Formats: sequence, C-alpha cells, structure tokens
Amino acid sequence: MDNELHVIFGAGQVGYPLAQTLLAAGKRVRLVKRKAGDVPPGAELLLGDATREKFCHEACVGASVVYHCMNPMYDAKIWAVMLPRYMDNLMAAASAVGARLVVLDNLYMLGRTAGRAMNEATPANPCSKKGEIRARVAEHLFDAVRQGEVRAVCGRASDFYGPRGALTMFGEYFWKPVLTGKPGLSPVNPDTRHTYHYIPDVAQGLATLGCATDETLSGQALWMLPCQPAVTSRDMIARFEAEMGGAIPLNVLPRWLLNGMGWVVPMLGEIKEMAYQWDQPFIVDDSRFRARFGAQVTGETDAVRATLAWARSAYGKA
Repeated sequence: MDNELHVIFGAGQVGYPLAQTLLAAGKRVRLVKRKAGDVPPGAELLLGDATREKFCHEACVGASVVYHCMNPMYDAKIWAVMLPRYMDNLMAAASAVGARLVVLDNLYMLGRTAGRAMNEATPANPCSKKGEIRARVAEHLFDAVRQGEVRAVCGRASDFYGPRGALTMFGEYFWKPVLTGKPGLSPVNPDTRHTYHYIPDVAQGLATLGCATDETLSGQALWMLPCQPAVTSRDMIARFEAEMGGAIPLNVLPRWLLNGMGWVVPMLGEIKEMAYQWDQPFIVDDSRFRARFGAQVTGETDAVRATLAWARSAYGKA
C-alpha cells in the first residue's frame, strides 16, 4: 500500500465499489458517510455530516484526492438546498488541503438531445427542475476550476445498473417481483436505446480520473465515464432472461398513469419529469475517455451475471 490518501464522501451505489477499487490499487482510503454501516475491509470509516463545512475540512486532512459521490434524497426541493452545499463544502475542503476533487455527476443538465449522442461538448440545456439544479452546480464547479480556485475533474454517467443498484431501473422495484415469478415494472418507455452505466465501471472510471497525472488529464475537467453500447431496456431484460433461463414479463406503466400516480406516490412524481430520457435515444459517447485511458468496461455477460447474483442475494432466489 502506498501512502496516498483518497477520501470518498458517500458510501452508496458507487462510493463503496470505488473504495474497493482504490484499495485494490494500493491506496489508503477514508470513507466518509453519515451513518455507520458496511465498509470494505481495509478502509477507514469516518462518520459525519457533509453539510458542515468544518467537518468536511477535517475529513479531508492529508488527502491527495477527494471524491464526491453523495446524492441526497431524490427530491428536487431537497436537491436545490443540498447539492450546492455539498459542492461548496467539498470544493473548499479539497482546495484547502491541495487535493484533486473528483465529482460524480449525471446527465440531467443536458436535457433533450433529439437522439444525438452526448459527449463533453454537449451544451447544458436542462428541461427539468432537477436538471436546472445540476446545471447550476456544475457550472459553479467549472467556474472555480477556470479561476484556479480548485483542482477538480467531473465524471458523468447515465442511469446505473449492477450490484448495489437498489434504486436504479434494474433495482429493487424490478427484481423484487421478478425473483418471485411476477412481471417486472418499467415506469418509462422500454423500447428506446438508452445508455446504462454498469456501477463497477463507474467506480473504475472515477478511480482512473483520481489517479491520473495532471499531464494525462491535459486540463480536461469533464469526462464521460466509460460505458457499454446503448441498448433498449428490453434488450437488457433479454440478457437477464438468457442468464436466468426463463422469460421475464414486463409491465410498462403508461405515461398518463405515471403522471397521475405522481400526485400520490412522491417518488413517481420525481421520476415523471425525467421520463423524457426514454422518449428518444439517450446515448453517451465515451470516446474521449476510451482514447485517453482505454475501454475499462466490463463485458456484458460478466456484468449480467454479477447483477443477477447481487439481486438474488438481496431480494431472494428465483
């Protein structure tokens, strides 16, 4: 193990496998989270509240790299308050200790793209409340980078799937019924091509950005993280069917019902404004990352097997 300390804020879907990836690379890892829980063997656990600036500074003491993998409850009103606060605190803390800040972000700020592939040059054009919040927070970060106030790099990913992905399209609400022989549920159009990022690949991509030299990054503050080719949700389900050896029926929630249920079920209300991402092809172009760092993408079969093994462990056996 080398003496380089990497501090990860957030131990959820991506923070946990990121810690595993960095530990395997011989890094010292400090995992910062709000509540006690599962931590990869070898990682240091630090409990605290990232909305407190003083705590963030204390958590980052000695760090070479700081990772922002936090995401508050999926609610636009909460995001409007929490996301800027998280970003401000981690930018200040990373800058104070001279660390590189690596930020995990999504694609909400890009809005509707008419099916055109999204890359680092795609302009922000949000069409949702959550997208507008993400756009403001991202531009604040990039302004600080341009002004030399912080050394930071941002890795963007589309919708996740894979181990620990409980709150994804192929998470709890899909696997719980499927593994008891019932149809899976899709709240969005399952027949348009969509980029799904495999969670361990997201973790590896962030680790790559964190460990890269400044010369390798060449001043690029924004990167699309590596991903498998875009497919429809039905294509994804067909891969799971092949591995399970049986059909997976799918119930598709009509848009009118999604809109109506949004008034009753808060989570569906938050999802409905993002359903546009499945109305037309939603495709990530990760060619810049691949050209600089190589593919770093898990094979489809291995990803499907690992996802299914996790789902069976978490939600029961088929």
